[in-house]
Amino acid sequence: MTAVSYVLGQQHTSKATIEPFESGIVTVGYARFRLPVKFYLIAMFFVIFDLETVFIFAWAVAFRDVGWVGYIDMLVFVGVLVAALVYLWRLGALDWGPQRERPPAHYRS
Repeated sequence: MTAVSYVLGQQHTSKATIEPFESGIVTVGYARFRLPVKFYLIAMFFVIFDLETVFIFAWAVAFRDVGWVGYIDMLVFVGVLVAALVYLWRLGALDWGPQRERPPAHYRS
């Protein structure tokens, strides 16, 4: 099938034919540049915490049906989310700025 396609297909090549074309936008620059790992971490945290809003929205839609048990479950769920966010914040995983120098261990109390 590939041979038939090669023989019957158009045989012209131009500069525009071999350039990548994405969604109507001509590419500019080099596509294989390196991004810092922090970028990927923040992106993953965003996806994780953004996905949780789907669960909260579903709970809000069914609020009358789930009653107090559902309310307590949602409080536990949001509590776990807040604990995870505080943990990531204290760990420094959400810091975009330059790294601060930590004082030596003997200066910390």
